[in-house]
Amino acid sequence: MFKLSVISISLMPVLLSSYTTHATDDSMEVIEVYAQKRKQNIEDVSVSISTISAERITQQGIKDATELGHYVANLKISQNAAEGTPPAINIRGIGLLDYNTANTSPVAMYVDGLSVGSANNQIANLFDIEQVEVLKGPQGTLFGRNSTGGALLVRSKRPDDGNYGYVKVGVGTDDWRRAQGAYNATINDESAVRFAFNHTDYEYTSYNLLESSPEAGLTQSDLRVSYLGEWDNWSAYIKGYFGHWDGIVQPVGNIGIYKDPNPANPIKCSPREAGGAGCVDSFGFNDGSEDFWAVSVNNNSPHLSIYKGWGLELQWEVQQDAYLTYLNGFNRLDRDHAFNCDGSPARLCEGELGLKSELVTNELRYQSQLGQNHWTLGVFQLEERIYQNNHNDILRDLRGVLAPALTTTFFYDNEIISKSLALFSQYEWRLDKKHMFTIGARYSDESVEYDSVSRLNFITTPGELDGTIIPFYTVKGEVKDDGISGKLAWNYTPKDNLLIYYSLANGTKSGGYNGGLLSSAEQARLADYGPEETLAHEVGFKLNGEGLFFLSGAMFYYDYKDQQVFMNQASSTPNAPPLQLLENVGESTIYGAELELEYVFVDNLTTRLAIGYIPEANFEEFIDPLGNKLTDNRLPFTSEWNIGAELAYSYPINSGELNTVIGVDYQSEYYFDQNQNPYAMQPSYALWRANITYQYESWQVGLWGKNLFDKEYSHLKFDLSSFLGMLEDFKGEGQRVGIDVTYNF
Repeated sequence: MFKLSVISISLMPVLLSSYTTHATDDSMEVIEVYAQKRKQNIEDVSVSISTISAERITQQGIKDATELGHYVANLKISQNAAEGTPPAINIRGIGLLDYNTANTSPVAMYVDGLSVGSANNQIANLFDIEQVEVLKGPQGTLFGRNSTGGALLVRSKRPDDGNYGYVKVGVGTDDWRRAQGAYNATINDESAVRFAFNHTDYEYTSYNLLESSPEAGLTQSDLRVSYLGEWDNWSAYIKGYFGHWDGIVQPVGNIGIYKDPNPANPIKCSPREAGGAGCVDSFGFNDGSEDFWAVSVNNNSPHLSIYKGWGLELQWEVQQDAYLTYLNGFNRLDRDHAFNCDGSPARLCEGELGLKSELVTNELRYQSQLGQNHWTLGVFQLEERIYQNNHNDILRDLRGVLAPALTTTFFYDNEIISKSLALFSQYEWRLDKKHMFTIGARYSDESVEYDSVSRLNFITTPGELDGTIIPFYTVKGEVKDDGISGKLAWNYTPKDNLLIYYSLANGTKSGGYNGGLLSSAEQARLADYGPEETLAHEVGFKLNGEGLFFLSGAMFYYDYKDQQVFMNQASSTPNAPPLQLLENVGESTIYGAELELEYVFVDNLTTRLAIGYIPEANFEEFIDPLGNKLTDNRLPFTSEWNIGAELAYSYPINSGELNTVIGVDYQSEYYFDQNQNPYAMQPSYALWRANITYQYESWQVGLWGKNLFDKEYSHLKFDLSSFLGMLEDFKGEGQRVGIDVTYNF
């Protein structure tokens, strides 16, 4: 039963009929979006969309894409297994909580109209940005590939007319230092160029008690150069970018689960006690501190990322209101990310994720306004090559003590080539002033070729602890799939300021190969997986209160089939690493609702409210490879309630303007794995933030704070209890405050 329907249907008439519009002028700006690959008023689009403007990104100091979930209902983004690994993005319960660098998220990301490809490229610093759009629900027609859950659209500021720029510098706690800036220059009447840069240097808010370990933190430098030329009937946008990140990986905590780890008669701590004083791992380790943010780990774990690429958009006005657009993009990413997974001073679980990826995308589309109707037709092509160079060193300190098979170093190298070709079309038919119908379809042909090679290092001669490297397995193969996705939608506009819509859409995520740690040749041969699909029903509305407020809401029901589920399963071999599987084993039902409101009380006082509610996000049928029945377990990383609120106030002082914002993001409890493991559960939490900005002529000074009350929470708790008697604790961001100074010229 769809439990929300009775409540929602009874409330809808109240929400849509009881408002009054007493604003005397337009207090709110018109929000324009690119959710249908052209500029439109957000009130005209039958897609649930949340936007984050350049002003909010700048004033509130949003650093990167992982912070966007604090501002949008039913969006959750985590740094996953430490910053530098693929982030975990979840929209309305659909996401993939896996740090494997070979995998692709079911939530697509596009930067300046170009797909970023695999999840490796979804770590994006947000500097000199025009707007971010969050599209909720399957985007199987226009964005297609791997957008089962939705899409994030990031749009950089483009060159425009004028010679101007800005420079921002800032400092904060935990050695936070930042410098950002941009300069826009007019070349002639038709063209301009823009330079933008970002440099951020910081330490993590968690800290290491082990004095011999280096201080953990990152230095990130990003550069973007763009050109825009506009002539009588065509335009060209070209950008090039480069980034260099290096530092020491955030250290992982150790959540020990035993009061007594004696193998003959182990005594467990309760989930509430785990990780605290008196709870140890299988080797008797506890970091000895009651401070949540403290760890004690030999974290000699460097991180290095270098990325570069270009983007090209050419647009030709074929005739009035008819455009032909070509997009081309290339991205190269080289990354080395070392890790420690035992969370202790011992050498029990360490390794490195090495990656090189190259991505090429092309898109050609034709868009035409046919009277009151609109037609989009296009072709999309993508090829991404991922080269992995990984290793995981297991129980190094116990070599010569335990059986050689348990003290092994796994080397697993993969070459994975993903190819996608798609044709898509969407037609928007205006039946009359109040009714519009949208129909769209996309045919996609996908393939993933893989070549996986693994070697082992273990002791073959007693006493020779360095061991010997021997071949383990070589597996080659290809996964192919094709299919049709699409959308049907009905827009009803009873008044000029009210849109009510219904949409039926489906989306697919392509199959692939799980290039993670595999413990046997048989597991490697079975590591490919097929596509997944979501069929989504959505009813929503958008109401403009004539400049006084903007209110939007939606109810949704998803049928999630052939679900790709990452499983961290205990090995049947005692003291062996867990099995890490990605398989099509799940079918799920998801339903819920969301409501977003922006309300202007008076000209200088505004509030924003975003409420997400997902009462049902459970596996309908799920039996894992070990035979465990997990039917009706809740999907990982999915809160029942998600509430964000913000109050902004501005007033003039001494010929300048003071702006203040206070906000909060609340998440109810959720699990980090499919087992509903109480040890791998995140209790509910609220993160408060605030900023105060004073603007005077060309100068701006801002004070900001994040996680003001230093709330304890984790990005991920990874269960290694069957292996090491603990869970890895990838801690969230603690309290951080700072000051920025900006000069505009």
